[in-house]
Amino acid sequence: MISPYSLTIPGGVQNQILGLARALRRLGIDVRVLGPCDGPPPDTGVTPLGNSLPTATNGSIAPLAPDPAAQLRVIRALRDEAFDVLHVHEPLAPGPTITAIVLKQAPIVATYHRAGGSSAYHYLSPLVRWVAGRVEINVAVSADAERTAREALGGHYEVLFNGVELERFTGSSERATAPTILFMGRHEERKGLGVLLAAMRDLPAEVRLWVGGDGPETARLRGSVAGDPRIEWLGRVTDAQKIDLLQRASVFCAPSLGGESFGVVLLEAMAAGTAVVAADLVGYRGVTRAGLDALLTPPGDPIALAGALRVALYDGTNAARVASGLERAADFSMARLAECYVERYERAGRTAPVAPIARPPDRAWWIRKAR
Repeated sequence: MISPYSLTIPGGVQNQILGLARALRRLGIDVRVLGPCDGPPPDTGVTPLGNSLPTATNGSIAPLAPDPAAQLRVIRALRDEAFDVLHVHEPLAPGPTITAIVLKQAPIVATYHRAGGSSAYHYLSPLVRWVAGRVEINVAVSADAERTAREALGGHYEVLFNGVELERFTGSSERATAPTILFMGRHEERKGLGVLLAAMRDLPAEVRLWVGGDGPETARLRGSVAGDPRIEWLGRVTDAQKIDLLQRASVFCAPSLGGESFGVVLLEAMAAGTAVVAADLVGYRGVTRAGLDALLTPPGDPIALAGALRVALYDGTNAARVASGLERAADFSMARLAECYVERYERAGRTAPVAPIARPPDRAWWIRKAR
């Protein structure tokens, strides 16, 4: 299994890769994870490919490894290990995943997580289509991610959910005594933290907000609410700390403005028995049933967000939504997802023998595109 993103930096794709690997091992599948690591490997069975480089992509900063040294490590690992199947995540992200597809030492299953357009998909269309054409089975994590990949690359995609390791969220951490909202995510515009901070102005003085993560907007956002004692800035947290915070918070809030293909963190909150308030995005609607499992509000509307948070914190009907959320999270168990992928690995392994490296499109297409 190959990650384009640093496995030591918290992220949705990285968490899915490591969690899926653990679930597959419990089924008796021998899994090796290859990926950049900015420090010691975060789990057993991980082969580090070197440090990552912060790279702007999809309105965020991704910890990618496009450098030659990382690609040489990928090539060496693929040739030495002789894997039966390669599972690449975000297959067209610069770095190890593209290298693995071009080298193609085994049948390939590819999982697309991204939702939303990409200038690279547009300007490099013939090249990325050629790369994508070397994959046996294409999977997308949501209808939104499937649409993004299909419109850019063509082809057929099977939609499979992101999974949650349910057993990790059933701890015994005690809830905070004061009404407490938790935000977790990178501090950048599309995550909507500024909207949540604005909504706090309309909430009672007893309400507390825990802000996890950091990012390019941290200093500005902290300055905008300087002096508000209700807001606690936690910085980056470990996966274990995130789980503890989800179990202790009264409400988890995801006020994102867009670019979310799947709301796995919403499922994690529901698995922890925590109420959820989130922006009404396609990716979030795919995992929550509005009104039943979560309260969804128009993106970028702090007044509507504050109203929904009041309901989640104080309304007597919230217990029913929490119970519904627990049932909903069970539909997305990582164990079930692992079984779905095993079937696809077996199907990919029954395909024709791996073809030799083919010649990519002639560079004349790029000149024509530029004109």
